[in-house]
Amino acid sequence: MSRNLKTVAQFADATPFTEAQLRWWIFNGPENGLSESRAVVRLGRRVYIDTDAFDRWLDAQQCGRAVPA
Repeated sequence: MSRNLKTVAQFADATPFTEAQLRWWIFNGPENGLSESRAVVRLGRRVYIDTDAFDRWLDAQQCGRAVPA
């Protein structure tokens, strides 16, 4: 399985979202569904974002529907 992982800083540079905004979403992941979407990957102290899973989560936020696994 191939996953497109980026650090929070790399992801912020490539998207219109700020690093602070992304970290807030990650911190509040249990409440906003980001944790359930499996878009956040933690390896030790490092935090990565799976770009494909994040896109699915973001689309679900716009439509107000559940996040597909």
